[in-house]
Amino acid sequence: MSAPPVLLIENDERDPVGPLGEWLGDAGVTLVISRPFAGHQLPADLSGYAGLIAMGGRMSADADDVAPWLPAERALLAEAVATEVPTLGVCLGHQLLALATGGRVGPNPLGLQVGAQLIAKRAAASTDPLFGPLPITPDVIEWHRDAVLELPPGAVLLAASPGAEVQAFRIGRLAWGIQFHIETTPAGVRRWAAANAAELADYDVPALLDRIDLVHPDLAVVWQPFAAAFAGIVRDPESVRPARALRQSTAEPITDPAEIRAALAAQMQAVRGDPHTTALPWPESTASDAP
Repeated sequence: MSAPPVLLIENDERDPVGPLGEWLGDAGVTLVISRPFAGHQLPADLSGYAGLIAMGGRMSADADDVAPWLPAERALLAEAVATEVPTLGVCLGHQLLALATGGRVGPNPLGLQVGAQLIAKRAAASTDPLFGPLPITPDVIEWHRDAVLELPPGAVLLAASPGAEVQAFRIGRLAWGIQFHIETTPAGVRRWAAANAAELADYDVPALLDRIDLVHPDLAVVWQPFAAAFAGIVRDPESVRPARALRQSTAEPITDPAEIRAALAAQMQAVRGDPHTTALPWPESTASDAP
């Protein structure tokens, strides 16, 4: 008997599943793709589905007047978290997941984020089944105006960046949101750039696109195993333990590259038991336990 399929929602013709769909297929996942922008009707619930993936789109997560299927999509995301159906939200899907579970989404205070960038894993990512194996600062493609401004209650921050604090989070046992894109192709991003020419008037667009072209092979190296790990969770959800609460600092994140390198070096020395290095203290600002 074949395993139940995963429901994948494409919210915009400009953001198809792309290589992510190929990686999931190679890992043994069958996708049922719904394109509500093209008139497809979303299911009333997730009966018969082993997972849920929500992709990106041009609209805001609460733009129900522009995309009238969004309330039904948010309801499916909320159901997935409540019933522990493996879930992944990508860009708009990440924002929809946050909004559906009690978070706050709005215009990114730092404005439009575009291009090939680095994100940085946070402490909670070390024990996460998807983010744990990733590099500390993986390459991603950013292309968004909105951002998650407040995490949902009980969510765990997994990755951040100076351009948008909430780059990835986990809510419940089996649901993840990622603000960035891992499904793109160079040609697809060039179409985005052409469609957003007015907004990119102050950018060096050729240099931006050249950098994106160079990064795409590295994206596959990092994010294809991520997709395979998600596929493994779809096949065996019981393999995942609940997210562990970790102490998290509310201090301002370090953004200077030299300071980041120095902090990482000190942490590695402490982990290796260097007798001349003491463990890094927590910042003096208020710290609390993640829920």
